[in-house]
Amino acid sequence: MDNVKLHLWCARPDDLIDAEAAQACLQLLSADELSRWRRYKFERSRREYLATHALARTAISHQLGIAPNALRFHVDGFGKPSLVPECGLTFNLSNSSGLVVCIVGESGALGVDVEPFARAESICQVAQKVFSPLELAQLSELSAGHQLQRSLQLWTLKEAYIKARGMGFKLPLTKFSLIFGELNSIRLLLEPELNDDATRWNFCVASHAEHCIALMVENDRSPQLQVWEAHPASASPRPIHSVSAIWNPGA
Repeated sequence: MDNVKLHLWCARPDDLIDAEAAQACLQLLSADELSRWRRYKFERSRREYLATHALARTAISHQLGIAPNALRFHVDGFGKPSLVPECGLTFNLSNSSGLVVCIVGESGALGVDVEPFARAESICQVAQKVFSPLELAQLSELSAGHQLQRSLQLWTLKEAYIKARGMGFKLPLTKFSLIFGELNSIRLLLEPELNDDATRWNFCVASHAEHCIALMVENDRSPQLQVWEAHPASASPRPIHSVSAIWNPGA
């Protein structure tokens, strides 16, 4: 495979506290999306959903040159969306209450996950259930503060992988490992039952706006990453140069 160009888009749900900004995003959504948006009971959840789906339409529109509200999507049985008709463009979404993200590329499967730094402690508390024995062994060697950071990195990377595979939690989290080496290099180790080859993946973990973001891309070379931020999610983007992504080959 050749190097791929990836575009990571970010937006903040709290931008949509402004009624005018929220209305601009609502105008981009389909009837089905509007129906799902209305079913959320809490305003924070509504803003998160609206920001995520408006951002996806804005990002893909920017890539294809098609009006955002003209895009059509199909959601499969695992909840993974794709464009209809297919056009060779792949994307993936992730959301939190403070930041939503969309990764867009032109070839191969993609996965992205975003989590706030503040969630590290709760992830660390369930480490025994979601991390592999190899990951737990490495965690045990770290100080308490570094355990929190590593737990957040591991969780986002694992989420990005299962989202890239498109099978949700059908993939057991304890059957694959992200192993950290010198200079924070990372290897992906997969047990045979997952029916996958680690060498087909490249991945990274980065920080932005007090959030941890993990990316997984199906490509055997380090992608070129451009990061954008839209304020609000329906607005024209501005490039972000402060996000540093060090790519790791799967094996």
